[in-house]
Amino acid sequence: EARFGAGRAVARRIPAGWIEQKVAREICGRLISSDFITGLATFGDSSTRLMANAKATRAADKAANSLFLLTLSNCFMTVAWYGHLKSLNNKAWWMAALISWGIALFEYLLQVPGNRIGFQHFTIGQLKIAQEVITLSVFVPFAVLYMGQPLKLDYLWAALCIMGAVYFIFRS
Repeated sequence: EARFGAGRAVARRIPAGWIEQKVAREICGRLISSDFITGLATFGDSSTRLMANAKATRAADKAANSLFLLTLSNCFMTVAWYGHLKSLNNKAWWMAALISWGIALFEYLLQVPGNRIGFQHFTIGQLKIAQEVITLSVFVPFAVLYMGQPLKLDYLWAALCIMGAVYFIFRS
């Protein structure tokens, strides 16, 4: 016991793991050059940029998903609002209304999540103007192809006016 007494006294003065930490620092200090550390810092910056790009891509994907849902919603809305004028013209108005409400249910099942997702990326004004662009983009082919209406220049003028609205609402 007398032999180990001095060793215990030294052990009490040196914190546990101190020698291992000292040796590890010395070895690492010799192995890792400043160029390697600079490379790690650069890697950290580029990985941060990659993560930021990935987040931006995910945000763009969510915004695109929102616009896709709103487009599908608008297809149902257009059929609900105007489809009965051709296909249910000889039925009672209340029957056309009930069928239109049934179709409109699917519109709302797409429109509500589309707007909720879109509101994370767009302002309410931007969502509204985007919806107007979608409405015209869906309505014109519907009017021409399904309803048999002639394609007029008026649709182009309306589209140009809406593009002006898009410019003003999205410019800031």
